[in-house]
Amino acid sequence: MVENTPLDIEEIVRDSFDENETEQLAEKLDQLEPEEIAIALEAMPLEQRVSTWLTLEKEQQIASLTYMRVDARSNIFKQLETAQLHDLVEEIDVDDLIELLDELPDAIYQYACSRMDQSEKRWLDQALTYDDEQCGRYADHDVLIVNKNAKVRDAVRLFKKLTEDAEYQEALFVVDRTGRYVGLLQGIRLLGQPNHMPVVEFIDAEAPVVQGDMELDTGSDLVARSGYSALAVVDSEGKLLGRLSIGEALENVRRSLEGQFMHTAGLDEEEDLFAPIVNSAKRRALWLGINLLTAFLAAWTIGLFEATLQQVVALAVLMPIVASMGGIAGSQTLTLIIRGLALGQITPQTYWTLMRKELSIGAINGVIWALVIAGITYLWFGDWIIAGVISFAIVINICVAAFSGVVIPVWLEKMKIDPALSGSVILTTVTDVIGFFAFLGLGSLFLL
Repeated sequence: MVENTPLDIEEIVRDSFDENETEQLAEKLDQLEPEEIAIALEAMPLEQRVSTWLTLEKEQQIASLTYMRVDARSNIFKQLETAQLHDLVEEIDVDDLIELLDELPDAIYQYACSRMDQSEKRWLDQALTYDDEQCGRYADHDVLIVNKNAKVRDAVRLFKKLTEDAEYQEALFVVDRTGRYVGLLQGIRLLGQPNHMPVVEFIDAEAPVVQGDMELDTGSDLVARSGYSALAVVDSEGKLLGRLSIGEALENVRRSLEGQFMHTAGLDEEEDLFAPIVNSAKRRALWLGINLLTAFLAAWTIGLFEATLQQVVALAVLMPIVASMGGIAGSQTLTLIIRGLALGQITPQTYWTLMRKELSIGAINGVIWALVIAGITYLWFGDWIIAGVISFAIVINICVAAFSGVVIPVWLEKMKIDPALSGSVILTTVTDVIGFFAFLGLGSLFLL
């Protein structure tokens, strides 16, 4: 592969539309890493994506698919003939098959399995005992393994067999005769050591271990923070399943953060940019419907005070201010708590401390901005009662928003619901309803 050049997606996509640029497009793609090819392919409409993907070498085809979003590669599979799919998976390795198997037709998956030898089938069966959110499913089998009775010369011999394409192979994984993981051995620790010394003398005892049933996000975060290029993945009996490299870990972290960002808008991070219109419409319709229900709830709350609004028009003018201030304050707390949950920083011991802190912040900001808004309201309408009503409503709503911003994401996580996906919808409903009720209720009490 030639030396990488900066990725120019716009240029590559433009060339994919021009039949006269086919040869030049192939040369440009050949200069890219698989993950860069995946990004470029996802930026193309389906017809150009498939035709461009078909120009790649088989290794590039498989590698780029493993880096693509689920929806995007599924749309490619749907455009291929059975013979093309057979050819694609004929010599596919276990790790790549595991990544793709959820989108492959069952008949193609069975064909790929039939082409594997016994050791590969054993690896596959082992990986499938874990679900698709656990580290054991994605343990990389491309590892350097040495027996604990081996000598330094045996370990050095293994390192010498590495090719220039080997990634994250700075360490060996030491096992006993039953396959149980003993420890990690970094190559640098063997420099200058006598050949006859046993390798167990140089094992790095501080290297963490990733459990196979550990959540993928947790395991990836462990690797990313460990300072090692790869960590061992072991099963419940301590047997070595494979490794989780820093490259894969950082990719998982990136996907997780991207997923949280997409969920805040009610979108699926795996959705294809050029997915069929009907499919995308169905996915988005659900959250539009939920939002409509919450809007009706807020409208119903306002309707309870119809008589008040008819007599005091100023309240209708000022209502959006109350809801907006509560929504912003709540969103700040919600974002902070979701981040804390993602990083494992929120525990039963710290929960109430955080609650008191956020309520205190809400009260301070509520009072400060209530005074500011009360002054502006008096200058606008010349009525101290209206100014007092909105100031009290602001304090109430900002404090409720702070409380909800802590409670909602923690409650959703306990219910096994992603807080990033639905937290903002629930929070907005709470701040709108409470804000309108407090403002209009106080208005009815003091102005009528």
